[in-house]
Amino acid sequence: MAEEKPPRLTALAALPFVVMAIVTTIDVSAGPGVGYLPLVALGPAFAGLVGGWRRTAAVGAFALVLCAALGIYNETYSQRRVYTAMASVAGVTVAGLAAAVMRQRREAELASVRTIAEVAQRVLLRPVPRSAGPLRVAVSYTSAVAEARIGGDLYEVVVSPRGVVRVIVGDVQGKGLEAVETAALVLGAFREAAHEEPDLTSVGDRLERAVRRELHGEKFVTAILAEVTDAHTITLLNYGHPAPMIVRPDGATAFPEPPRYALPLGLGLHGVKGPQPYETGFAPGDQALLYTDGVTETRDRTGAFYPLGDHAFLLKERDPQAALDALRADLVAHADGPLHDDAAMLLLRYQRP
Repeated sequence: MAEEKPPRLTALAALPFVVMAIVTTIDVSAGPGVGYLPLVALGPAFAGLVGGWRRTAAVGAFALVLCAALGIYNETYSQRRVYTAMASVAGVTVAGLAAAVMRQRREAELASVRTIAEVAQRVLLRPVPRSAGPLRVAVSYTSAVAEARIGGDLYEVVVSPRGVVRVIVGDVQGKGLEAVETAALVLGAFREAAHEEPDLTSVGDRLERAVRRELHGEKFVTAILAEVTDAHTITLLNYGHPAPMIVRPDGATAFPEPPRYALPLGLGLHGVKGPQPYETGFAPGDQALLYTDGVTETRDRTGAFYPLGDHAFLLKERDPQAALDALRADLVAHADGPLHDDAAMLLLRYQRP
């Protein structure tokens, strides 16, 4: 089945002919004494908005024929203003052709850039597994920049050779290419350490060394690491990141805080202890939502923050991804416009037997 064009594009495609029809009606009604004929040039002018150079040239040729026909109809073909009108149409058509060619080149370049961005996204933020050990997993990423594919928020789920599920959600300080490069560094170090290190603290230490080695100045990465085994607990390691939300089967929520707050990755000082791992119950039927501060710091028009805990009921959907999509839609509705910061969410649902 042929793909239908959006109504807006269809209206723009018809606009040149609608304009020329209106000009023709007015010119015929007003008679030869009123100089509406040059307005026929609006047809090829609008033609450059939609379609390629061939369509613009065709509309321009049609406009020239229309000018000649109106001149003959009004018996003023020999008059100077008819030639002036036709010259205007020809000039506008040439300008429209140049604009259409440049627009098509920009669209091709943009399509190429988007393709590269999508490839970069698949390398940097690979699709997380739908199932990992006893967990079902869903992920959502909402960029604050229109048409953006990747940014400074990061997430990953790794199943170690021993069957332990390890997770990271983080937020790189700053924006742009530097933030993307830092996110790639952290994810690469985590993917390697999650497979090799014996415990979550060792994974965190390895990340700290990698980030400290590469980052300079006051740049940092907030992150929370999680580890799930079959012991019905979830172990957390928090580097200055928002506490996760635990949702029980009865809808009760909890935001387990670390025993002591630690500095983000990259700001750790020599001789200063890193974060201390802590545990909370995580049994079949429970859910853990790890997220970046772009979620809880989203404001509505009155300046009120998004009340994440009050909207945990949206995660009752049977399918984890559908549940997370519902929460994301509610977040966007709360903002009532573009988000001011990237918002990443990773949902872990402990499957019932």
